[in-house]
Amino acid sequence: MVNRPSARADAALDKVRAVAAASGAPEPMLVHCDLMSFKSVREAGLKLQSELAASGLDALCNNAGIMGFGDIATEDGCDIQMQTNHLSHFLLTGLCMQLLQQAADVRGEARVVNHSSATRKMNEPEMSNALDAKYLGKNGGNLGGTSHKMFKGANFQRYQQTKLANVIFTYALHDKLQASGSKIKVLVAHPGVAPTDLAVGTIHAGGMNDLKGMPTCIVNQIFKSTMHSKEDATMGILRCCCDPKANSGEFYGPVGKKEHLTNKHDSSEYKGKAELKKEEALADKAARDALWAASEASTGEQFTL
Repeated sequence: MVNRPSARADAALDKVRAVAAASGAPEPMLVHCDLMSFKSVREAGLKLQSELAASGLDALCNNAGIMGFGDIATEDGCDIQMQTNHLSHFLLTGLCMQLLQQAADVRGEARVVNHSSATRKMNEPEMSNALDAKYLGKNGGNLGGTSHKMFKGANFQRYQQTKLANVIFTYALHDKLQASGSKIKVLVAHPGVAPTDLAVGTIHAGGMNDLKGMPTCIVNQIFKSTMHSKEDATMGILRCCCDPKANSGEFYGPVGKKEHLTNKHDSSEYKGKAELKKEEALADKAARDALWAASEASTGEQFTL
């Protein structure tokens, strides 16, 4: 597990340790990492390189994220959401490439799994869905200001860009690995909507102030009507990590009714089976090239493929 130090991380590690002990699996390990700091990510990468030098790394699942935070710069000058949700994942993946290739050479494959969202597309013209490289640069604090309504305004425009970036990064890395003849698979999932702590963090950060005045019973009913269970929401990343039939470059998650539209948010993706989705049209070659160049520039990481 790669996580910033917290009581939640410790509790999760205890649960994983119990499952590992009961099943005879290897002892789990916690590597401290703050995705809001490239320095911390590089330290975590060095730790993984040391600890996994003998075995390699079979799967890297880039799952961590935040949603709806204000227009804040990290210590590295990047937008707090883009750095947490994409740029640090890009950096960590680059630092783990040799470990992944080592596992693929020995055991026939390895996997990189990214986690997107139904909010990779929002409703136009209120928001623009196409990738804009300015969100990937060192422009934190100068990207539209801070908004306070759920799925409205600059906070969620920046979040949308991060979740689209997860898909584009998947396709771009897939293209490069396929060209190099690597056996590393790269896949992406989206969970639909589930009752996790993601929205709790948004509310605490002030990104959903419009919900604060509502009675709790109404808020709970709104969420209940749109969500499926946390267990159902995990099925996309589980398929990407473990399904032997899953192929590199594929996208799994609840399938919506507007798969063919690039300018509409699709609430029918909020729940359902994790199935193979159509390729995301917003993640075309131009978007892949732009994201790769901007991500390398911001992180300083050149992939060795």
